[in-house]
Amino acid sequence: MPVVHQNIGEFMFLRKSGYITTGEEKMIKTVILSMCLAASSLSLNARAQDEPAYTEGPVTEVDYIQVEYGRFETYIDWLNSTWKPTMEATKKAGLIIDYKVFRLTPKLQDQPNIILWITYKNAAAALDKDVELEAVAKKVICSTECQNKARVARSEYRKVLGTEYIRELILK
Repeated sequence: MPVVHQNIGEFMFLRKSGYITTGEEKMIKTVILSMCLAASSLSLNARAQDEPAYTEGPVTEVDYIQVEYGRFETYIDWLNSTWKPTMEATKKAGLIIDYKVFRLTPKLQDQPNIILWITYKNAAAALDKDVELEAVAKKVICSTECQNKARVARSEYRKVLGTEYIRELILK
């Protein structure tokens, strides 16, 4: 820091003595400002490399569903009678944070018209809680065998087009 003070002191002396013109003064101020900005940028970049500019948030499972034409109400009835109570019990058990159902208007024939959205606290909760999730489903719905029969029956009018997991990034 003493070098900066010395340079500023010399600058002030030269300006007062008339050795530096107004144009040179502006140029010197611009150079000094640029150097200060570069130094602060380097310290920000160094800090940014040490820690990410975000924290990892909840993980959401997104299920893309295509319900056959004319069977939409049948599927909504199943969601209300079985899926929603299961999600509520799962939420009460602390296995999920939230759940949602979205209706889409597909642009193409092979696109989903329903999205099921289940949000977990983190990746471990989303991927490693199958036993706990199944236990809740058994209490709310019925045995695994019974659930599998119901899945087969639902496959007559709905198709799971895919599932993906997305993680929220919370910016700092």
